Amino acid sequence: MIKKLFTICLFVGLSSTLTAQIKTPQPSPAAKIEQVVGLTDVTVEYSRPAMRGRTIFGDLVPFGTVWRTGANANTKITFSDNVTIDGQELTKGTYAIYTIPSETSWEVIFYSESNNWGTPKKWDDNKVAAKTTAKVETMPMPIESFTISIDDLATSSAVIGFLWENVYVGVKVDVPTDAITSKNIETVMAGPSANDYFQAATYYHTEGKDLNKALEWMKLATKGENPRFWYLRRMSLIQADLGDVKGAIATAQQSLAAAEKAGNADYVKMNKESIAEWTK
Repeated sequence: MIKKLFTICLFVGLSSTLTAQIKTPQPSPAAKIEQVVGLTDVTVEYSRPAMRGRTIFGDLVPFGTVWRTGANANTKITFSDNVTIDGQELTKGTYAIYTIPSETSWEVIFYSESNNWGTPKKWDDNKVAAKTTAKVETMPMPIESFTISIDDLATSSAVIGFLWENVYVGVKVDVPTDAITSKNIETVMAGPSANDYFQAATYYHTEGKDLNKALEWMKLATKGENPRFWYLRRMSLIQADLGDVKGAIATAQQSLAAAEKAGNADYVKMNKESIAEWTK
């Protein structure tokens, strides 16, 4: 028995040892930077190789060939809104950044397929969403680890910078801050929407606050043709809690008819049950 128990313990110990994972530092650690530019979220995910005494551009990274712009998986950039690069619009979403360095300039390419390990096995020009050329600037000091930055922040633009060895390359990105802000202003200045009134009334009702105010908001939310059945449902409950049973029944009947038309069985059932309760 003791021998059997020892064997089991030894097996468990060996299993734990075999499944344990040893963590060691990565030669090109992963990095992620997030920056709000105007009102647009910009996120960059990449890996950061180091010089380690090597000559980088023109040697480790050959001139005239597509580079993953980092190490390991391709570098990714994500925009929360449509942006513009060198007059070319990029739809919001995630892109791989590839570059073709030369001694005096880089081609910077935003590629719509963003999940490659390194460069694509087969390059597809149809997946090039935008491409621009950026001038190489010489840094006054060496940059040991490859670095991507988001600098020169302005209300409607920023510069994506690439730094390594003694090289700096920057690409300007324009964001639609004015368009977004103008739309927000127009929406707010036009007044609350039906949903704003509904949300406010729902909060007041569920939290037991001023029900007369909640009913006032629900009347505004249901104003016009074909009010939403769930709005009418909330309004009927508020009316019932205020003691206006007749009004609650009339509103619930409207909600019931609209729910039946929409094929929403849950609201049909709830309205029927409430009408039956209030007509007792």
